[in-house]
Amino acid sequence: MSDDPDSRTPKKSWLEKISQAFSNEPDSVDDLRQLLISAATHNIIDNDTLKRLEGSLSVSEKQVSDVMIPRGQMVSLPISSTFLELMKEVVESGHSRFPVHGEDKDEIIGILLAKDLLRGVVVDNGPSDIHGLIRPAVLIPESKQLSVLLKEFRQSRNHMAIVIDEHGGVSGLITIEDVLEEIVGEIDDEHDDDASESLMIAAQIDGQFIVDALTPIEEFNTQFGANFPDDEYDTIAGYIAAVIGHLPETGEELTIGRFHFQVGHADSRRIHRFIVSIHGE
Repeated sequence: MSDDPDSRTPKKSWLEKISQAFSNEPDSVDDLRQLLISAATHNIIDNDTLKRLEGSLSVSEKQVSDVMIPRGQMVSLPISSTFLELMKEVVESGHSRFPVHGEDKDEIIGILLAKDLLRGVVVDNGPSDIHGLIRPAVLIPESKQLSVLLKEFRQSRNHMAIVIDEHGGVSGLITIEDVLEEIVGEIDDEHDDDASESLMIAAQIDGQFIVDALTPIEEFNTQFGANFPDDEYDTIAGYIAAVIGHLPETGEELTIGRFHFQVGHADSRRIHRFIVSIHGE
């Protein structure tokens, strides 16, 4: 019989070790994250569960400004639009909720739901005035914590909020789907490419570049020696959408000077990435 004390002490299972670790309380979020990674490594939880738990931790650490759809990618409706113009925008965008603004886009009047607009068609062949269809808008600061916002979304049953900057101007919008995607991850479709999302600008073997839509214009200009204006739009997606005049779909193309942009992936709410080719002067 061995005198080795370890041979006489039953080995603890990983579940017991994790339970003990939780009973002692991790000292930080990083400690908790490492604990979860260890659990996945030893097959106590699967990788999908790990990703959702890490997403939940991420939500507790992020602010609205980290996730919101920037102003340049918002699809909003002017209150002065005719019924047919509104219907065209609703159908083309595929959205279900729209900020409605006055003469200035910072003048948010409220939120129009596509179902309210369509209900008006059924009832009276189209409302002559959409003022009665507009619902109050929820205005939130960029600094609001995502975890707090998610709780407010659930309690109020609102699905969209308008994000306001420190000067009271509109800086973007955020939906409950945006927050939930931080937890469960983005659901890609068959049109998605395999570009690495870890880089804002990634060179490809064929000489093209995959450019994240949220790449700051200043960073794009520095990388490629471009001189796109950055006084009104912060991201390359906001600028391109403004030049095209609408939220482009996957596959749409645009040439500006020596830069050829093709939308690599966009959904009904935002642009995700571009494929950029650079031609000689």
